[in-house]
Amino acid sequence: MPDVSRTTFHPVPEIRHHGGASGVTGSCHRFQLAPDRAVLIDCGLFQGQDAEARDSLEQHRVIFPVEDVLALVVTHVHIDHIGRLPYLLAAGWRGPILCSVPSARLLPLVIEDALKVGFTRDRALIERFLAEVEPHLVALEYRTWHTLVDDARHRLRVRLQRAGHILGSAYVELDSLDRETGAAHRTLFSGDLGAPHAPLLPAPRPPWRCDTLVLESTYGDREHEDRRHRRDRLKAAIDRALANGGTVVIPAFSIGRTQELLYELETLIYRAGSARWRELEIIVDSPLAARFTEVYRELKPWWDAEAHRRLRGERHPLSFENLYTVSSHEEHERTLSYLAESGRPAVVIAASGMVSGGRVVNYLKRMLGDARHCVLFTGYQGAGTPGRDIQRYGPRGGWVELDGERIDIRARVETASGYSAHADRRNLLDFVRRMRYPPRHVRLVHGDPAAQRALRETLLAWADGAGHPLEVSLGCEQG
Repeated sequence: MPDVSRTTFHPVPEIRHHGGASGVTGSCHRFQLAPDRAVLIDCGLFQGQDAEARDSLEQHRVIFPVEDVLALVVTHVHIDHIGRLPYLLAAGWRGPILCSVPSARLLPLVIEDALKVGFTRDRALIERFLAEVEPHLVALEYRTWHTLVDDARHRLRVRLQRAGHILGSAYVELDSLDRETGAAHRTLFSGDLGAPHAPLLPAPRPPWRCDTLVLESTYGDREHEDRRHRRDRLKAAIDRALANGGTVVIPAFSIGRTQELLYELETLIYRAGSARWRELEIIVDSPLAARFTEVYRELKPWWDAEAHRRLRGERHPLSFENLYTVSSHEEHERTLSYLAESGRPAVVIAASGMVSGGRVVNYLKRMLGDARHCVLFTGYQGAGTPGRDIQRYGPRGGWVELDGERIDIRARVETASGYSAHADRRNLLDFVRRMRYPPRHVRLVHGDPAAQRALRETLLAWADGAGHPLEVSLGCEQG
């Protein structure tokens, strides 16, 4: 086996960004192997402040060249990583869409929802588009190399590894060889890395080596609570709701966060000593989240060991007695009125995660002005989103604008940051330093500028102490 530590370091193939370089949404990165050969890593929608900083053309349409794109590799199916796929196909691209096996099952559901929001609610048109996408999906097993190109000019291979962010999430290894120069390079795109000990998912393990790492930095400037503390915070918020006769409203993305919360809530109910806890209603008011949860159940082979132990113990973390799902709009209206007026404690999980739309907005319009209720954030709130405004101004007794209406905030506003599906500063550092042969170049993306700068300092301090040569560049400085 060659001594990788002594291998000549070759310059990385060019990496360009079509989103996600200076913010936390719109991820889309171009790996340019040659002028006529490129690979896209993700193709996501811009949201919040990232969207406001762009005109509508740039937000939604693919305005970069696609004729040289050999493949699209999908790290995971959150809308800010895959939401521009319809626009990519509208631009004429028809190449393979590489993703993990679970992601191939989940992706059509996400795209269907994106089409309903951004294109049309015509069922026939949606079915026609999904039928167009299906033949292009290439489901890859984890830890297995897939060859994209192998000819006289280049060899390019792709491998997916578990990222621990949501079910099916992956980080991407690209192994490239220029046969004319003999230059070999391994580039890694982290996608979104998950935090250790997340419900349902095994923690991401760093690879043996890479030369260049394109690394997310969402929480590059902070660290999360541990799992026990975040569960205690969740329990405390619900205990107050039980005492006050109020509802705990949790804005959550339909895929990933909703299922993790259900897993944690089942744990709390299972361990509860009081009858009130055992009778507590857990309401998922999102048709899309209900569909994703059903698919999550079907994808049990990809759950972690802890979740499988629960199944063997005849516990059902995503399908338990206290769980109710709301499907129709009429049922949503009845549930909303019942909770706002009855004083019966409940937990409502509703989309969207940053309060940028969806049914959660209706709950907050009715409940933010009532001190009995609580809004509990368990995920990142992007700058410029209503969720960020509620999180920032709610504890001061401020207000927020929802659907053009000013709402005074009297409900409690709490945050349990330990539920983030993103790695924090310590986890990101560990991902780099625990490689047998760490990268010599790291480019930080998918983070606010302050988070990128803070993580750069953390990485450089480690490299200096370890005597490891390292260059850290910021996506926010390169665009």
